[in-house]
Amino acid sequence: MIQARPIFDRLTALADPTRSRLLLLLDRHELTVGELCSALQLPQSTVSRHLKTLADEDWVVARAEGTSRRYTMPGSALDPGARRLWHLVRDQVSVTPSARHDLTRAERIVHERRTTSQSFFSTRAGQWDKLRSDLYGSSADLTPLAALLEPTWTVGDLGCGTGQTTAALAPFVGNVIAVDESSAMLGAARKRLDARDNVELRSGSLEDLPIADASLDAAVLSLVLHFVVDPARVIAEAARVLRPGGRLLLVDMLPHERDEYRAAMGHLWLGFSEQQLMGWFEDAGFDQTRIVPLSPDPQAKGPGLFAARAVRSS
Repeated sequence: MIQARPIFDRLTALADPTRSRLLLLLDRHELTVGELCSALQLPQSTVSRHLKTLADEDWVVARAEGTSRRYTMPGSALDPGARRLWHLVRDQVSVTPSARHDLTRAERIVHERRTTSQSFFSTRAGQWDKLRSDLYGSSADLTPLAALLEPTWTVGDLGCGTGQTTAALAPFVGNVIAVDESSAMLGAARKRLDARDNVELRSGSLEDLPIADASLDAAVLSLVLHFVVDPARVIAEAARVLRPGGRLLLVDMLPHERDEYRAAMGHLWLGFSEQQLMGWFEDAGFDQTRIVPLSPDPQAKGPGLFAARAVRSS
């Protein structure tokens, strides 16, 4: 809260009608100097002078946005005496013709902002996905979704590879246990995750996880199941290390006929059907299972993917 000032200081700042009109606008909107000039129909020098007086008396605050500064009233940060005084002044000022015209023009300015934004989207809708990807990266939509996880959780990245999924999860959860059988993959993951103190890398197979019973709140098997000999056993191991009510996310390929993947990339399974997965989940003690095909990436050259979510039975 802004420190309380003597009431006479507060009265001095509000004594000028122009400053009261200016505050009336900033009580409703966050506006730049140029926008205030348009709404009040006053020159910039006059508006800037009054803003400085109000800022010196803590009636307004400003924040930088690019090359501009946006002004507003501090609202709840005002001390109670100042708030009561402003409510009295506001009731008197707001009924004057000048103030009503100011507010009308300010509403038009805010509306024009929205119109500018809407106009942009109406002309760029077809290019928006690419433009957003260019600005923020291709993972901007998906990576922040990890924030939906509980910050106290321990999550297992089973078959972590080079640690890409672990790196996405680690900022949002309490701990990540990342497991892989390949020493080369673990070496790459260690370099990527060196700065993360809540990540533990462990060497081990998915069929015999180096994780204690019921120690994970959630687990991820991302694009690894098609490399294992016995997927049913891997899913059963995931159930073993999950606490009752723990969640498993499995991402892998839909059934396909690209047999060349066996020799070229070491795939042992050419995707998985819903029937196969449902049987394995049920046998492992999972319920509340949901399997959803993922929308294909236009630039992807591989088979379609699915996401399967299952909950460890209590």
